[in-house]
Amino acid sequence: MTDLLSLADDLGPGKIVHVRNPAIGLQAIVVIDNVAAGPSIGGVRMANDVTLEECARLARAMTLKNAAAGLPHGGGKAVIVGDPAMAQPDKEILIRAFANAIQELESYVPGPDMGTNETCMAWVREETGRAVGLPALLGGIPLDEIGATGFGLTVAAETAQDISGVSLSGARVSIQGFGAVGRHAARFLAARGARQVAVSDTGGTILDPEGLPLDELENLKRHGQSVTALRKARIEAAEAALTAECDILIPAARPDAIHAGNADAIKARLVLEGANIPATPEAEAILRARGILVVPDFIANAGGVICAAVELRGGGQEMAFQVIEERIRRNTREVLERARSTATDPRAAANAMAEERVRRAMALRRFS
Repeated sequence: MTDLLSLADDLGPGKIVHVRNPAIGLQAIVVIDNVAAGPSIGGVRMANDVTLEECARLARAMTLKNAAAGLPHGGGKAVIVGDPAMAQPDKEILIRAFANAIQELESYVPGPDMGTNETCMAWVREETGRAVGLPALLGGIPLDEIGATGFGLTVAAETAQDISGVSLSGARVSIQGFGAVGRHAARFLAARGARQVAVSDTGGTILDPEGLPLDELENLKRHGQSVTALRKARIEAAEAALTAECDILIPAARPDAIHAGNADAIKARLVLEGANIPATPEAEAILRARGILVVPDFIANAGGVICAAVELRGGGQEMAFQVIEERIRRNTREVLERARSTATDPRAAANAMAEERVRRAMALRRFS
């Protein structure tokens, strides 16, 4: 049992809500971390092993991400215990029941995350009247479909080129987690001259130093297959994507994938954190000591929530891409320059920048 007090500090969380409906097997948690800047935005994650601690850490990451991106939103997160691959009718029942239960939590605006998508958000909006990442048919910007987060990661990589010494032209890329984020990051990076040498999903990792065929991999994923179904692929364990020979590593799966036990084996020169909290603090310290530049999660992967904020205010896809590019380029540059000028690591610089903005917002509220 997680000690709730161990999750709290002067920024939050402001509210923790447990949702249960034993009759249909619903077990979920919502953490609203901080709403000083405005209603919280954060994804609804579905997995069999989600915990309160993970939800709280992700909610804090969203607080910092939204503050760093200059959005009028705080941070929140929801987790639903369940198999994301369950039958569609069963998933709809579970998500609609969850949405109905959080109807009164007006300070939390749900969005898609691991295990949920635009269709799920359509169900949520019908029950609650609020959601982002909706299908285009309902006036939304389908952020997973257009690759908003993957685009933002590419902008962060471009901005970090001078400091990391990694030029995108000819760069070898390894992506752990070839899902909604990883697939689009691979596509946008390839358009800038990079080549994909390793990708993984739950089925394993495939590698090719000459470059993997992205079109074929996309086709496999569209048909619900693992990347390991690629013809004549060299297959290794799923974790092998983290330690592949590459210039750029994008961990885009679950939290804490990079840890003290594997950080010494990472061969990349630049790590772009595509997932939220994909590396432990100990691992990031090891990477820094080894001269590997890490662009922190809430700086590099903010494209999705920026897109969601644009959608919430009636903006379209073109505007979303413009705002993503401007905000992520500016924030990546500021964080890396802060880190260099203060002789600290990018994580500490990013935390300081984002927390300053949250505290300024809190100072404007009657109760902060």
